[in-house]
Amino acid sequence: MHICMGALEHLDWSLVQSFLAVAETGSLSAGARRLGLTQPTVGRHVQTLEQNLGISLFHRQARGMSLTDQGNTMLGHARVMREAAEALSLHAAGKSSDLTGTVRITASVFASHHYLPEIIATLREKHPEIDIELAPSDETENLLFREADIAVRMYRPTQLDMVTVHVGDVQLALFAAKRYLDRRGRPQLPEDFEAHDFVGYDRNDSMIRGFREAGIEVEREYFPIRCDNQTAVWELVRAGCGLGFAPLYAGQRELELELIDLGVPIPKMGVWLTAHEVVRRQPRVDLVWRVLAEGLNRVCDLSPS
Repeated sequence: MHICMGALEHLDWSLVQSFLAVAETGSLSAGARRLGLTQPTVGRHVQTLEQNLGISLFHRQARGMSLTDQGNTMLGHARVMREAAEALSLHAAGKSSDLTGTVRITASVFASHHYLPEIIATLREKHPEIDIELAPSDETENLLFREADIAVRMYRPTQLDMVTVHVGDVQLALFAAKRYLDRRGRPQLPEDFEAHDFVGYDRNDSMIRGFREAGIEVEREYFPIRCDNQTAVWELVRAGCGLGFAPLYAGQRELELELIDLGVPIPKMGVWLTAHEVVRRQPRVDLVWRVLAEGLNRVCDLSPS
């Protein structure tokens, strides 16, 4: 059955949102989590939409939901509707001139723990009229669809229609817990590191590539403790599991840790702010942006050149 856009123009947008969430996540439960709704509510939305359209949108399976042919056709039209709705939302946000309101920030879990709390505290002290929502996530939040107003990135974003500013570079360094070093010894020479454990990543190969760029050939098994969550990696290092990398600023604040000289240069990590160009012009977003830029730049200044 062909689905015309005219049929969609009279639909409740909340029904289409639920359809999109289920179609893109593959299940009612995952779609509900994305929308912040209950699973029964999302299920009713999908059922109502199917009744309104007179078609079946999904195959119900034991492990989730898959789109029917009609559902696939509907998906393209629904995404057009979402783009139009988000464009209206972005335009309205850009027109707002009131400082009172909420600004949503997304950043990595590590940055959310170690960099942003003090900056946000300063912001709230000076501007209590602005509410802050902090969304710690190591996934890429979609700023176009207003999942966040401002993103703090440790890489340069490449999305179109985004304002992106490089606020500085954070020096990475190697650390270990003092009790680990008391037990295993303090490495002095390059060959000493062969007797030590490194805490590394699991499926993320960035650390392996970093070692190889420094002329040190390693494989995944070189790291006997592996985890892709940066905050969990940091806690493993603090607990004495082995040597691990972290921003110098964060490591030097931990009294139980020691800085280790790896014997080779360790690269810096860029810090970027990004926001949709329309939202960026909103006064309260602009104010939060400037406070974040200043605070993060101070963190970067603490890293030696």
